[in-house]
Amino acid sequence: MSIGIADVYTSSVQGEREAIELTHRALDLGINFLDTANIYGDSEIKVGKALKGRRDGVVLATKFGIIVDSPRESRGVDGTPENARRACETSLQRLGVDHIDLYYLHRVDPNVPIEETVGAMAELVREGKVRYLGLSEAAPDTVRRAHQVHGIAAVQTEYSLFSREPEEGLLQPLRELGIALVAYSPLGRGFLGGRFRSIDDLAPDDWRRGNPRFQGEQFEKNLATADRLHQIAREKGCTPAQLALAWLIRRHEDVIPIPGTSSLPRLEENVRAVDIRLTDDDLARIEQILPKGAAVGERYTPEMMKIVNG
Repeated sequence: MSIGIADVYTSSVQGEREAIELTHRALDLGINFLDTANIYGDSEIKVGKALKGRRDGVVLATKFGIIVDSPRESRGVDGTPENARRACETSLQRLGVDHIDLYYLHRVDPNVPIEETVGAMAELVREGKVRYLGLSEAAPDTVRRAHQVHGIAAVQTEYSLFSREPEEGLLQPLRELGIALVAYSPLGRGFLGGRFRSIDDLAPDDWRRGNPRFQGEQFEKNLATADRLHQIAREKGCTPAQLALAWLIRRHEDVIPIPGTSSLPRLEENVRAVDIRLTDDDLARIEQILPKGAAVGERYTPEMMKIVNG
């Protein structure tokens, strides 16, 4: 189906058994694309355990490049060939698999030519440790340069009604090159799902508390903007989250949204988004109430913004 699932296992309150059950339910529902990364806590380990006996037919993606022990607010990046190999070997061990289907460079290292990083990743493909290569938060020119070294299968970036930057220069070259766009945070980091009404609804250690879009007046404005979806959702007989996902699926056949969740009800809700049918009139109404640039505030802190669109 045209939807995957990302980062479902890293909640501090979620145990291993719950994570495995959630993954199994996702597979039972027809989701066959699982996305994780080496910096998502023990996610790779939990994913690996969940896939024991169920590896066939699953497209397994993970990422490397962000320095694991660097602070979230000032992430370091290591795209050296040595780290590409070292990180891949570690991820294979943590996942308990003999190959990774889609291996992403999580962020582009400004100090290492993309040709060197992708060249090292291509060696992993030739050795059978990786099947396909991807980039995350890469600029169009970077994608083109990488693609000349080895075919890039997917580029992952934030894309939702709240973050429509891919429409401004990235989607077109990806289509020219036959590269899929994998959309993370397709629910606008929760705003579009109606999951919270106050900053206090987030856990004390939730990283979004430091995100610009969650600060003071910007939080209130973004909440009000997201609420505009509710009327259309009611008319379509779906939830705002399902409507936001259906918008991506309906507009772009080559865009794969990967909502993340640690909740079984939310998982099942998100999967049903593929059944929502949006007409051209529906899309026009959504565009009218949530046009480009509707969200206020940067999507990351200034330090984190330095390593996106690289």
